[in-house]
Formats: sequence, structure tokens, C-alpha cells
Amino acid sequence: MVRIFKKNFGVTLLALPGFLLILLFNYVPLYGLLLPFKNYKYNLGIWNSPWVGLDNFGFLFNGNVLYRVLRNTLLYNMVFIVLGTFLSIVIALLLFELSRRFVKVYQTILFIPYFISWVVAGFAFRALFDMEHGVINSLLISVGKEPILWYSEPQYWPYILVAAAVWKGLGYGSVIYYAALMGIDAEYYDAAKIDGASKLRQAFSISIPMIKPMITMLVILQIGSICYSDFGLFYNVTLNSSLIYETTDVIDTFVYRSLIDMGDIGMASAAGFFQSIVGFCLVLLTNTIVRRINPENSLF
Repeated sequence: MVRIFKKNFGVTLLALPGFLLILLFNYVPLYGLLLPFKNYKYNLGIWNSPWVGLDNFGFLFNGNVLYRVLRNTLLYNMVFIVLGTFLSIVIALLLFELSRRFVKVYQTILFIPYFISWVVAGFAFRALFDMEHGVINSLLISVGKEPILWYSEPQYWPYILVAAAVWKGLGYGSVIYYAALMGIDAEYYDAAKIDGASKLRQAFSISIPMIKPMITMLVILQIGSICYSDFGLFYNVTLNSSLIYETTDVIDTFVYRSLIDMGDIGMASAAGFFQSIVGFCLVLLTNTIVRRINPENSLF
């Protein structure tokens, strides 16, 4: 072991910062897994705070609120995964057919929303949906329609939130799939052209099958975080309006409000632990299903 270490000392030294980073931010915080099972007291610290068993989890599973936030979290994330993956692949295929001179321009345009903070996006959406001065309500009034109380009527927000999430993540996903398409051997397409295959046939017979492992891997990873929501999306874009919680409240916003109102760190930690366990089980389940269908596309 010592001989191997000395032989690879240079490579080990290069990997040391990354190793320390992973150790500091991924393994040291595992000590905090005690919090979901304790009644945390600031003056006692984590270790000396009294044990409460599963009491912190009882807060999550009592009442109808859990059903609402769990339903919203799962349904929104399933739509984000399906619609986001589909549109990202379509955009990537379209970019793949463009001249290389224009691809970077379109990639940049698509990628810009990914770097916009949800705080900034929240103000932009408010400019659209504000009751008195919003652009959409102004257009409705101009054509003789009644203005809509967007931040008071929950039925519109599933469509708004899905559109906002797709708008922000479309560029990132399409770039990943476009990079995968660029790695496909051009000889496949040359042979398809000789056989008279159309662009659509090439996409279905060559492009999509060749990037299927990438699609599978990304979908599995997204399913692993299906119990987590983009807090900025559901908090800032909706302006945290209590009148539309029926369709906008998710686990992350619910836990945040509970933590702010009650200051219960143990409860918040229990919610995070619950999300992690569910995500871990979903990754294992999804990977098992994929491995049985096609072992080459599974993660492990």
C-alpha cells in the first residue's frame, strides 16, 4: 500500500483538494443525522440534547397538510421530469441539425435563463401578473375582459409553475443532450443518408437510441430528488401567497415556514431526512427496473 501511494503520490496530491472538499461537505455533516431524533437545544448542542425518538416525524405525518404538500411535490416533479426531458431532447435534436456557426448563439440564448436567480424571476413574473399594473391584466382590460387575481386564484398556478420551470431549465438540459449527440460517430449518419433515411428517421433510429444511456442516467438522478423541490421557484415566483397554497405548497416551502414560525430544528431535520430516504429508495427502485429491462443503461 505504501509503495502504491508513493508511486502515485503526484496524482494523489492533485486529488487531495477534491477529497478534502467531499470529506468536509459530504461526510462531516453526517453527524447531523442525530438531529431528526432529538429535541435540539442550542445551549446543549447536538450530542447533549434529549432524544425524542420519532416524535419529530409525527409533525410531518399529522393532519392533511402532508398529503397536500407531498401530492404537489411529487406531481410537479413528475411533470418537470417528463416535460423537461422531452423538450430538452427535442431542442438538442434541432440544435444538432443547425449549422455550427449558429449553434453557439442559440445555446447562449437558451442558457441565459438558467443563470437568472428566482428572486429576479419572481419580480419579472410579478410584472406579468400584478393585479393593477401587470402586463397580462392590462391586455385583458384592453380587450374588455375582467382582470384576474393571479395571486389569489390557485387554479392557474400549476400551468404557470410548469412553464417557469421549463423556461429556466430547458437550456441546461438541451446542452447536455446536444453534447451527447456530438459524440455520436458521423459514419452512422452517412450510412443512413446512403440508405435514404430522412432526418426524422435518423433521429429515431440513430440519435435517440445512441443517447439513451445518458437520458436514463439523468432521469434516474432526477427521480432520486423527486421529493425535493426548487425552493426559489415555489417561494419567490408565487410571492409566498397563502391564498394559493392549495396548488403551490410543497415540502420545502412547508418546512421553511414551519421552521420560521416554530424554530424547530429537529422537525426541519426530520423532513430533510425523510426526503433523503425516499429519494434514495426511488433511485434504487428505478435503477433495479432499468437493470432488468436493459442492464447496459443502469447506473450500477
